[in-house]
Amino acid sequence: MRMLIGLSRASGTERLLISGSALLLSVAIGFLLVLAAGRMTSCGSASFSLLGVGFCYDPFVVFDRLFLGAFGDLAANPLNGQFATTLAETTVLLFTGLAVAVAFKAGIFNIGGQGQLVVGALATALAVLPASSFVSGVAGTLVLVPFGLLVGAAAGGLFGAIPGALKAYADANEVITTIMLNFVATSVALYLVQNHFKDPDSFATQTVALPGHATFPSLVFPARADVSLVALAFALTLAAAMAYLLARTAFGYDLRTSGLQPEAAEYGGVDARRTVVASMTLSGALAGIGGAVYVLMILGNFQVGVPDYGFDGITVSILAGNNPLGVIPAALLFGVLKSGSIVVDVGTDVPPELVGVLRGLIVLFVAMPEFFRMAGRYAGLDEPDEGAVATDGGESG
Repeated sequence: MRMLIGLSRASGTERLLISGSALLLSVAIGFLLVLAAGRMTSCGSASFSLLGVGFCYDPFVVFDRLFLGAFGDLAANPLNGQFATTLAETTVLLFTGLAVAVAFKAGIFNIGGQGQLVVGALATALAVLPASSFVSGVAGTLVLVPFGLLVGAAAGGLFGAIPGALKAYADANEVITTIMLNFVATSVALYLVQNHFKDPDSFATQTVALPGHATFPSLVFPARADVSLVALAFALTLAAAMAYLLARTAFGYDLRTSGLQPEAAEYGGVDARRTVVASMTLSGALAGIGGAVYVLMILGNFQVGVPDYGFDGITVSILAGNNPLGVIPAALLFGVLKSGSIVVDVGTDVPPELVGVLRGLIVLFVAMPEFFRMAGRYAGLDEPDEGAVATDGGESG
C-alpha cells in the first residue's frame, strides 16, 4: 500500500525515472528470454556465445533491430522507408492516444476508440471520393483534406456520443457499451463495403481509391512512403491544443474536476451529464480524425481489417499518464516498437511470437507503474494524510 501511495504522489521527474528504470528492466528480462529461446532452438551455428555456451539468437542484434531498426539507416538515407513507417504509426497513434486521454481525464474509460476510428475512416473515404470530382490540383488538396478530417471528426464524435449519452442518462457502463460498439462498427463497415461500396476492380474488400489530390501531400518523403509531415505536424498541434484545453479553459476544468471529484463538481455547478457526453464526443472525434488520417495518409481508401490503433491508443494514454503532451513520446515509443518488430521479423531468425512477447513485455513494464499511479489517484491515495503532522508542530489541514 505504501508503494501505491508513493506512486500516486510521485512527481514528474520521479515518474520519468521510474519509467526509464522499468524500460531497462524489461530489456534485461527480454535479454534472458532471447537467450533461453536460443538454447531451446536448433540451429546450424550459434549466433551468440556466452561463457562458452552457444545460443541461436543474438539478443544484442534483436534489441538493436527492435529499437534502432525502426529508424532505418538515417545517415545514408534520412527519408528511408522504415523511418517513414515509424512516423506513420506514430502519427495515427497520437490521435487515438489523445482520444483515450481526454476520456480518462473525465473519469470515463473509453474502450471504443477502435470503433470510432473505423467509423471515422469509412465516413472519410465515402465522403471525400465523390467530392474529389469537383476540385483538383493543389486547390483540391487544400479543400479535400480538411474536409475529410472534419467528416472523420464528426462521424467519430457522433459514434462516441452514443456511449456517452447511455452513461449520462441511462447509467450504462461505458466499458461494456464501448466494447460492444467496436463490434458494431467493424461489422457495419464490413457489410457496407462488401455489399454497397466495394471497388469492383479489386479482389480485396475495400472502397475505390481516392485520387492523389485528395490525400495528404507527402512533401519531404516519397509518395510511396505513406507518411506526411503535414499530418504529423497537425497531430502535434492537436496534442498541444488538447493540453491547453484541459489546463487553461473552463471546459477543461469542468472535465478534469468531473473525473477527479464528481460530487464536488456537481456541487460547484458543473453539469455532470453534459460533461460526460461532451467528453465522449470529443474523444470520439479525436479517434475519428485518426481514422481519417489513416485513410488520407496511409491507405488512400478504406479497407476492412483496420489495425488495432484504437486499442493501442489505450496503452499509449496509460504510458503518457493521460497527459496530452505525454502522448507524444508515448506514441513515438509505441510506433518504434511496432515498426522495429517488422525489422526483427524480416532481418533475423527470431520467430514473430517471441518478438510479440518482447514488445508486450516492454509495454507492460513501462505502463504498469503509471497504471498503478492512476489507480492510486482515483482511489484518493494522492491526497495528504488527515493526521499528518506539519513542520510547525500542528496538524496539516
